[in-house]
Parts: sequence; C-alpha cells; structure tokens
Amino acid sequence: MNKDKKELKKRLTRTQYRVTQENGTEPPFENAYWDHDEEGLYVDIVSGEPLFSSLDKFDSSCGWPSFSDSLKKLELKEDRGFGMVRTEVRSNEADSHLGHLFNDGPVDRGGLRYCINSAALRFIPVDELEKEGYGDYLALFEKDER
Repeated sequence: MNKDKKELKKRLTRTQYRVTQENGTEPPFENAYWDHDEEGLYVDIVSGEPLFSSLDKFDSSCGWPSFSDSLKKLELKEDRGFGMVRTEVRSNEADSHLGHLFNDGPVDRGGLRYCINSAALRFIPVDELEKEGYGDYLALFEKDER
C-alpha cells in the first residue's frame, strides 16, 4: 500500500498519525480500547486490514488492548529502543506501527500478548461487519448450537 503522508495527516488524528507512522505510543489507560469488550473486529486504522478479533482480546491490566492471537501473520521486527529489546508489531498492508509482542500472555491461549495501541485500530462491531465489507469474518462469532 502506497501511503500518502499528506493524505494520512488529514485523515488521521494527531495521535493516530504519531502512533502508526512515527512509531509512537499512546498513554496507558487513556485510550479507546484498553477496556473495550464488545464483540467484533479490530482493523488497521490506515488500511482497514483485519488484525484482531475480540474473541482473542483479554485483560492484561497493562492499559492497552491485549490480544492472545492475530487474525493473520503480522510483521515482527526487533526493537531496541528505550534501552530494551522488544518485538515490534506492524501491519502488513500499510506497514503501520501497532505495538509490541510479549511472551507473558495467557498460557492456556499460547502465552502471547499482542500489546496494541488503540490509536492504530478501528473497531467494527459484529452487527456492522457485513455492511463494512467484513462479512467473511461473521463465522468467527457464530455460536455453536450443539
């Protein structure tokens, strides 16, 4: 995806731009989705690429949305900033900075914690998936009636 920086600066908020394009981080507990629990998809704010399902979201008490898995393979890069070695998570289509991946997630879900900035995401509720063009993901949320 070819990103036009001028267009993105017009379309995104200052925080969304700083996070996705300048590898920023938003404050913990002061973001849209850290305690959000509605069913649906979280997509890249830049490209609309589906990234995470609410079914994989969990409360990690870190102040950012945390997921135990992603809907697709994401770009992982070594990040040595701030005197730490971490794994940065980026989207594939738009190359948006999303957050970081840690190995301290729920063991029963595989042990991963995708710690993601709300500013990098747009949430689409289940009842709007079809209208928004994400109808293929409705099956994830169908309840087993057995």
